[in-house]
Amino acid sequence: MDNAEPTISVRDCWMSFGDIHVLERVDIQVARGEFVCLVGPSGCGKSTMLNIVGGFLRETRGEVRVEGAAVDGPDPGRIFVFQENGVFPWLTVEQNIGFGLLSRPTAERRERVKHYTAMVGLTGFEKSYPRELSGGMRQRVEIARALAADARVLYMDEPFGALDFLTRLKMRADLIRIWQAEKKTILFVTHDIEEAVQLADRVLVMTRRPATIAEEVRIDLPRPRDLDAPGYLAARDRIFSIMGMDARGGAAGTY
Repeated sequence: MDNAEPTISVRDCWMSFGDIHVLERVDIQVARGEFVCLVGPSGCGKSTMLNIVGGFLRETRGEVRVEGAAVDGPDPGRIFVFQENGVFPWLTVEQNIGFGLLSRPTAERRERVKHYTAMVGLTGFEKSYPRELSGGMRQRVEIARALAADARVLYMDEPFGALDFLTRLKMRADLIRIWQAEKKTILFVTHDIEEAVQLADRVLVMTRRPATIAEEVRIDLPRPRDLDAPGYLAARDRIFSIMGMDARGGAAGTY
């Protein structure tokens, strides 16, 4: 990152729930327009960290700042995209996408809804309800809603975790295409190391609970990424190694 102030800055963050210590000494810096993934063992506190940055939880100790200001709650310019059930089932696709635009003039709202509906590949489904869509299509609606509302920062908590393998691959490719066009700042939580290496500029690997950042892995590979390229496989295997596993999921040591 350059010397500009980071969009997301987490310094010496600790989090406890009573006697359960979840996070300790966590430091995270995310530059404007950067795509950063958080990975780590199940239950280590990845989603807790994301909820702290998003303003839904207050850290026990430390400093969390986004866009230069201390985080004291959710902000409409910083939107969460969840794994599932993030769309309103009683609204159509176009109504969901336009939900954050109700204060905008009608013509502007229609134009933005049309633009982002097309960007996520849902043209022709504007009048459909979520129950009539596949899981991948519902995730597209949620992403389009965040973009249409002109969110500057996206927090994504395993947004493709409930999708089948082929749909996940397609959604990853589409997300990168959209991110390259929009240049939003993205902090993305995933348990899927392959997904992290395919998507991120940097991958931050968390330890077991109480979690801290074990290591940062930079992914200096061109996009779209060749999943069989030596650089891709090396980055993937490095993350597995940090997490104490080999690429087949077997034990390879400890943190």
